[in-house]
Amino acid sequence: ATHRVLRLMTVSRRRCCIALAVVAASNMRAALSFLHGPGFKVGLNRASSTHYLNGWQRPSITRSISSAKTETADDIMAEILPTNEENDQLLRIRHSTAHVMAMAVQELYTGVQVTIGPWIDNGFYYDFYKPDGPFTEQDLKQIKKRMDKIIKKKYPMIEELVTVEEARARIAAINEPYKLEILDSIIARTPDAPITLWHIGESIEESKWWDLCGGPHVNTTGDIPAKAVALQSVAGAYWRGDEKRDMLTRIYGTAWETPQQLKVYKKKLEEAKKRDHRVLGKKLNLFSIQEDAGGGLVFWHPKGSTVRRIMEDFWKDEHVAGGYDLLYTPHVANLDLWKTSGHYDFYKEGMFDQMDVEGEEYQIKPMNCPFHCLVYKEGLRSYRDLPIRWAELGTVYRYERSGTLHGLMRVRGFTQDDAHIFCLPEQLTDEIVQVLDLTERILSRFGFEKYQIMLSTRPEKSVGSDEIWTAATAALIEALEVKGWDYAVDEGGGAFYGPKIDLKITDAIGRTWQCSTIQCDFNLPDRFGLEYVDSDSSRQQPIMLHRAIFGSVERFFGVLIESTAGELPLWLAPQQMRLLPVTEEARIFCEVGCC
Repeated sequence: ATHRVLRLMTVSRRRCCIALAVVAASNMRAALSFLHGPGFKVGLNRASSTHYLNGWQRPSITRSISSAKTETADDIMAEILPTNEENDQLLRIRHSTAHVMAMAVQELYTGVQVTIGPWIDNGFYYDFYKPDGPFTEQDLKQIKKRMDKIIKKKYPMIEELVTVEEARARIAAINEPYKLEILDSIIARTPDAPITLWHIGESIEESKWWDLCGGPHVNTTGDIPAKAVALQSVAGAYWRGDEKRDMLTRIYGTAWETPQQLKVYKKKLEEAKKRDHRVLGKKLNLFSIQEDAGGGLVFWHPKGSTVRRIMEDFWKDEHVAGGYDLLYTPHVANLDLWKTSGHYDFYKEGMFDQMDVEGEEYQIKPMNCPFHCLVYKEGLRSYRDLPIRWAELGTVYRYERSGTLHGLMRVRGFTQDDAHIFCLPEQLTDEIVQVLDLTERILSRFGFEKYQIMLSTRPEKSVGSDEIWTAATAALIEALEVKGWDYAVDEGGGAFYGPKIDLKITDAIGRTWQCSTIQCDFNLPDRFGLEYVDSDSSRQQPIMLHRAIFGSVERFFGVLIESTAGELPLWLAPQQMRLLPVTEEARIFCEVGCC
């Protein structure tokens, strides 16, 4: 037994990352019982969890730090579910199902008014004003039965183009004030926008139900597979997201192309519930949200802090190796800084109130980028100095309504893994490729190797010249092609200050999460007057890249916990090994092994 102790301890003495209980063979089963008890959960990954001692196989002496072991996701992952982005028919099914649901609701319940009913990632929802109170679970069953009847009728879904005046008159005639407000907002935003109504019925004249909508939809209600549709839940939602407006009732549903897809989706939902980071975070004693301190503020417990420290140390090492310098900047700044950056004008609703400091207004920071701009301005920059790469794990604070807070996924205080690159136009493509390389290297270390990538281009309202937008967009495309990555294009979906690449990671049960982003910025260099001296002694404006890989340390941590079901890989586990001396004589060897 002593020889086995020494042999095993020698393997990991340098990192002290043992996860074995080394005992005499006669006491092996007692040790197993202890290890599997509530007092000891350690974090070896499954790949390294089988060891042999004295020829006796022990399949799981080591386990996750989780005491709530979940079943394997292999069967669930056998079928990959389609998405709206890659399947236009699925999107049409979901949008049309929302209309069918609204029609069913208004047939069953008098006085109910409709508002909006879009498709979403895994289904659809519709918001209703129901004067006599919200819908119940029993109501959902009745609504689904009526939907099935409408689907069975195979009513055509017909588009009608109308004038603004005609749309306004028709909406007023059926007493739908919310739809009237939607119409007004469309006209205010885009005065020349086409106004379309979508009908359910044999013809426009014989319409059974209609809605103000831009489409798209299926040809008939019969194209909706009734057995692949389920109504899921009821929730409250303020009209226009404004808590000062009417409280509405939202019905969520899901729709797929086949019943088998619905079955797989439900299994994924069950698995997701088992993996809920809020539940696992509490069971594993990783973090908490202390309501006495306020909602959306994270308290990291010792084990969670250990995991976070390992994550951040790895992140810092990778960035330093990648040519970045690390910055630390303040948590507050004079309000004038946020006026210069434009955040006060464009992002005021997402910021906390200002504080008075000796007669001046200060603002707790919602972003890190203005601080990096100030550091850039600190000295005269030459073209020879570029590219400059600065990275920071900077904690920011944003006002989120209490109803939108969700564990680590949406909080009021969080740490962004921000980086900003200041470069020459001819350096842009190479810098983007290097960012993508670093992103891939870091994400893959945490087990995320499948991505969905979106390239977002110039919106109608933007800053910067046509020339710079064209060059920046071309650089993003070229970088993606260098990587050989497939991507979709969101025409007009870029920020007003520049085009961007957004990267969603895919977790162990097939869900996607928005984490990484690369954004060109033509706004802040102009607002802050950032310059460099070019080779001809002229003053030029650098191109600025915003970049994040985790996005938010807190959110990424939550995604990681859910993806691994709390079974963190060995290198991240807060407690990687424990030694159990079974005699006083063996204790010294355990103590030496941990030195």
